Order: sequence, then structure tokens, then C-alpha cells
Amino acid sequence: MSIWKRKPMALLLAEASESEKGLKRTLTAWSLVALGIGAIIGAGLFVRTATAAAQNAGPSVTIGFIVAAIGCALAGLCYAELSSSIPIAGSAYTYTYATMGEFLAWIIGWDLILEYAVGAATVGIAWSEYLNNLLVNVLHVSPIPYEFCHSPFQTSVDGVNGIINLPALFIVGAISLLLIKGTQESAFVNGIIVVVKVAIVVMIIVFGWSFIDDANHTPYIPEPSVFTDEHGIGHSYGGILGILGAAGTVFFAFIGFDAVSTAAQETKNPKRDMPIGILGSLAICTVLYILFAHVLTGLESVEFFRTGGKEASVANAIASAMPGYEWLGQFVTVAILAGFSSVILVMLLGQSRVFYSMGNDGLLPKAFSEVHPKYKTPYKANLAILVIVGLFAAFVPGDIVGDMTSIGTLFAFILVCVSVIVLRKTEPNMKREFKTPLVPLVPILGILVCLAMIYGLGWTNWLRLLGWLALGFIVYFGYSKKRSKLNNPNNQE
Repeated sequence: MSIWKRKPMALLLAEASESEKGLKRTLTAWSLVALGIGAIIGAGLFVRTATAAAQNAGPSVTIGFIVAAIGCALAGLCYAELSSSIPIAGSAYTYTYATMGEFLAWIIGWDLILEYAVGAATVGIAWSEYLNNLLVNVLHVSPIPYEFCHSPFQTSVDGVNGIINLPALFIVGAISLLLIKGTQESAFVNGIIVVVKVAIVVMIIVFGWSFIDDANHTPYIPEPSVFTDEHGIGHSYGGILGILGAAGTVFFAFIGFDAVSTAAQETKNPKRDMPIGILGSLAICTVLYILFAHVLTGLESVEFFRTGGKEASVANAIASAMPGYEWLGQFVTVAILAGFSSVILVMLLGQSRVFYSMGNDGLLPKAFSEVHPKYKTPYKANLAILVIVGLFAAFVPGDIVGDMTSIGTLFAFILVCVSVIVLRKTEPNMKREFKTPLVPLVPILGILVCLAMIYGLGWTNWLRLLGWLALGFIVYFGYSKKRSKLNNPNNQE
């Protein structure tokens, strides 16, 4: 009974061929590209861009986006090979199980909970904030009372204590029920949202370009210094460290393309469609991100984003620097709400598929792998995640875990890059519809870029990741190891 026991490739491929008995294959290459864009363009672009400019890099946040995109592209090439070769639900968790054994697979599965569930809750809380922005600035009605849209740990400037974040709980619940109804229906709703979001981003770039003030881009890379935020936390600002810090911060904006790989088992032709979905969504979003960041940082000064911008930075920058385009600021608020909704959808989809795979393997309760008889979705996994994410969204402040989501994802990317190298050695004859070029160079570069971004996120986030992993070790050795199907073939629950 070894914690390093690997899941045989023959067993994985047999599970893939039997998938019509379980999850339903409904997704096409376009569905996957739309799913990726749906997850990628959202909270990160509209919120984290201004944060990274204010705290880390100023105008050179665009270079931070390029660094983050390079890291994602290198990892994306590795994801594309693995997801086309092993078309099973579960993403990095499944790949690690096949290449590096059960214990590391558990670590990555536990880590993906940090990425998807905590990320979905964080975005749900941001959705709640922007809903109030919509009610006040667009619909011109009263906002939701403070106590019903904030956690018990938050107090307003007027001394009102939060009780529960009802809008955040509502959006998580509504999207969870949509996912239970079916992946195809979810992908259709997501497709509509993607069109709206991309249109808004393109309009900001096109209309905002003529309002760029060159003074706001001077100097483009600020001199190295330390910026202390309102919580008293110091951030490396300017220079190389500032750009790396910005890359780690805006990396949150790229989270989502890897969620495409969790839907491999529901894709009609995964060997062809997975690489298109992963790399296509990444390429489109990277171009939009760099242009968007260039326009946004040109509209207003860094000081504006530190003081006047805050959560609604994009809408506020349009209102102050683009006279006559107030309507665009209102559109942005609507697009952000739609964008947040699709990010939550893809994150909850990814999380439920990871739970489904871990339940199938016995590392989590077997109920998580049960598929709805009519809708062919892992409905019990969805319901469990609804409870976990819903409680988090309703009762915990959002700013605590934004960077935790980034560091969890970067860690997952590193293990995916390692998996490609290991699998090339251990399974050299396996059929690969898509092959990562220049192995081991590309995976090694992916590992190094991801490590650089983890370094840029700072020691407080390293500690949070270690604390989360320590909790995971307790669960694995206390529950999962004894119930693993691979290690206990005679102990089937």
C-alpha cells in the first residue's frame, strides 16, 4: 500500500472509453474556446489590472501581463498534450495521478479546491459589490442594505455591521443549479455572456485609445520602491520585482483556461478540440489584456487607482477621463456582472469535475462521483460545492483569498509541467494527438516562470499555501488513504 502508487494508463484510457455511461459528451472546440474566454475575462481583467498598477507596476502592468501570459502559454502547451492524451475529467489531478502517484495527485486535487472553490467564492463576493454599483449608478435605485451584502467580519464607515452576503450566496446557488441541469445548457448561457464581455472590452480599447495621456505612461517602468497599502502591507513597486509582483497579481486574470481541461470527458472530440480550446482562449485573451491594460493605465494616474479607483476602477476611470462616454461606464458595470457570472460558472464546473474524479478514485466520498440519471451531471458534487462555496461567499470577506487562488493555480501548473516530462519517460509509446514542442525545455521554462510569479506574490501567500496543504495532509492520511480504490482494491465502498 504505497502513497506513490500511480494510476495505470490503461485504466485511465478504459475510463475514457466508458465515459458515455457517465458524463455526456456535448462540447465542441468552439464551446471550449468560449468556456475558456468565459473564465478568463472577468474579475481579473476588470479588478486586478488596476490593483496591480496601483500596488506593483504602474503602467508596466502590461509587461506583467506578458510575463503571466508566457507562464500560462508554457503550461497551456503541457495541458494541451495531457488533456488530448488523457481525456478524463479532473484536469491536473488526473494527470498527476497517472505520472507521479496518489499522494501528489491528492495534493494537486486539494490545491485545485483552493483554486476553484475559493476563487468562485471570491468572485461571488465581487459580483455582490458590482450589483450594488448597478443598482445605484445604472438603475438609480436604492442599494441592498449594507448588513445583507457583507460578511459578519465587515463594518461600514457608519458603523453598520455585516450579517450575510445574500447576493453572493444567490449567484453561487443559481449557477450551481444551472450546472446540475446540464453542461450544454451552461455552455450556451456562457457563450452569450462571452460575446457581451468581449464587445465591452473591445469598445473600451477602441474608444479609450484617443483619451490616453502620455504623462500617465511616464516613466513606463517606475523606479524600484515599496508601496504600503491601507492594510499596512508593503508591496514591491517598480523595477523587475514590481513587474513580477504584477504578473503574480494579474495571473488571477488568466485563471480559467486550465478549467477547460477539466471538461475533457464531456468533449465530443477531445484529442482535437482540447488543444484548440486551451490555446485558442489563451491567445485571444492575452492580446485583449495587453491592449486593455495599456488604455486603462493611460486614462488615469497610478495615484487615481490607489485612491479614487478601488473596486470599480474601470467604470470610475471612464467617468473621470472620458467625457461623453458615461454610457460606456454603465455598460462596463453590466459587463462585469455578466463576466463575474461566467467566471463563477467555469470555476464551479471545474471544481465539480475534480470532486467527481476524486470520488471515483475513493479519495473523497463515493457520492461525489454519482451522475444524475436524467441530466448526466455530477449533481451531488455540485450540491456539496454549492454548500462550501455558498457559506464562504456569504460569511467571509473577499479580499482575504484573491492571491491564494493565484498561488494555488501556479502550484498546479508546475505539477502539470512536471507531468509532461515524467510521462514522456514512463509512457514513450502512448498515442499523443497533440505534442508539447521542445520537451523538456518548454515544461522547464513553464516551471521557472511560475516559480518566479510565486516568488512575486510574497511570503504571506507562501504561508497560506503551506497551511492549506498541511490541512490536506491531515484529510489524506486520516480518510483518503484508507479508502483509495487503487491502494485498497478489496475495500470498495
